Amino acid sequence: MAPSLSKAATGDPGNRTFFGHPSGLATLFLTEMWERFSFYGMRALLVLYLTAEVADGGLAMKAATATALYSVYNATVYLLALPGGWFGDRLWGPRKTVAIAGGIIMTGHFLLAVPVEASFFIGLVFIAAGSGLLKSNISTMVGHLYDGPQDPRRDGGFTIFYMGINIGAFLAPLTIGTVGQEVNWHLGFAMAGVGMALGLLQFLLGTKHLSAKSSMVPSPLSAEERARAFKWTAVGVAVTAVFYGTLALANAFSIDWVLWPLSIAGIVLPGMYFVRIHRDPEVTAEEHRKMNGFLWFFIAAAIFWMIFDQSGSTMTVFAKDSTSSTLFGMDFPESWYQSLNPLYVMAFAPIVAMIWVKLRSRNPSTTVKFGMGLVGVGASFGIMMLAMAAASGGERVTPLWLVTAYLVQTLAELCLSPVGLSVSTKLAPEKYASQVMGLWFLAVTAGDCVAAIQQLVLGDEIVGSAAYFGSQGAIAVVAGIAFLIYRRKVIRLMGDVP
Repeated sequence: MAPSLSKAATGDPGNRTFFGHPSGLATLFLTEMWERFSFYGMRALLVLYLTAEVADGGLAMKAATATALYSVYNATVYLLALPGGWFGDRLWGPRKTVAIAGGIIMTGHFLLAVPVEASFFIGLVFIAAGSGLLKSNISTMVGHLYDGPQDPRRDGGFTIFYMGINIGAFLAPLTIGTVGQEVNWHLGFAMAGVGMALGLLQFLLGTKHLSAKSSMVPSPLSAEERARAFKWTAVGVAVTAVFYGTLALANAFSIDWVLWPLSIAGIVLPGMYFVRIHRDPEVTAEEHRKMNGFLWFFIAAAIFWMIFDQSGSTMTVFAKDSTSSTLFGMDFPESWYQSLNPLYVMAFAPIVAMIWVKLRSRNPSTTVKFGMGLVGVGASFGIMMLAMAAASGGERVTPLWLVTAYLVQTLAELCLSPVGLSVSTKLAPEKYASQVMGLWFLAVTAGDCVAAIQQLVLGDEIVGSAAYFGSQGAIAVVAGIAFLIYRRKVIRLMGDVP
């Protein structure tokens, strides 16, 4: 989508706007669109490439291991968003952090394009690290474009910005996915690198339109803090290098030595955050009660993302192995299914928002919306259970099974995800306002890590089976019903928060 620039309504001839918003929004919109294009394009190919036979150019990985790797990778991106925010706040400032992040992500995609297995996995590390750096800071810069939280244009600006995410996510599987599957896997990964290069170029050329606040370091490290951070980072890197170097020399290294520690860390770290806040004497009794309420929302969100984020793993394996690639006489690659969610979001988000407004006083509470989201995402795996049963005996089923499952997932997402950030800001203790926002993102990490552990333990015979989809869906439905039953208790814990 090309930026639409027009004269500002203020009459200032030098002040140009993007759909009535500060012109810097065009820079951030296009940067995010291209970054999401590269990220979702690569992600649409990831499990397909990992499980493809060596003769077909893939790595011939077992499906359970490939889906666990996908889950851990997705979890790591959100986990690294926390240190990414720290880099922006304490070391480089948001603008410099995003520029560095873009370079790291681009390098990672081009490393995936090299047909060497070691280069591929190093590239994944680069992309995860760069995405964590970028994710935390580019949204902050959108906020900097406006005159404080009360600026009436602010919500509209974020809406336009998030449209860039969905446009990039929609186009990526259709283009990168097609080239990767139909022409060459590594050429597809290279296309993702080109996409990030375009985003980085757009950002560097458009930085003059950004707020001066984006170049500032809000809370710079003192010399002592910088030295301490460098010391502990060096120790961590050295210990990791020695540990994995020893495994490699002993010929004992396998991908499980990466997947298991990261999966466990993704579950333990959120728990440590909750304990830290609970033990802080500066947190008031009222704030403690609200955080107990937030814990319910966190667990519900983790269960939701545990299922939702399998759209690119177990559901993609089902698309490859058990679904016809022809619909209405048109053939298409399996990666195209990854375009359904962003397409549905763009189509249905305005409708769902309008319904909430129309309901007014009857608008469901946050607790009810969370319960609806859990039941909905569980129902999507109920559909997958039926689809898997229909595909028994090697039968390839109609793509409409997946089309329907993705639709139900998206409607569930629109019930739960938009209100999650809002309730996090409302329930957070004053001292931990920013950290609780980061903790909300760790719900994605925790959910994906639980999924990864299940996939590693259950193995190929169970993962992706009708029983697997049915049991996972049942967990979410039961959790959703329990959330609805106990919603009054949660509401009491929320205190004066609506």
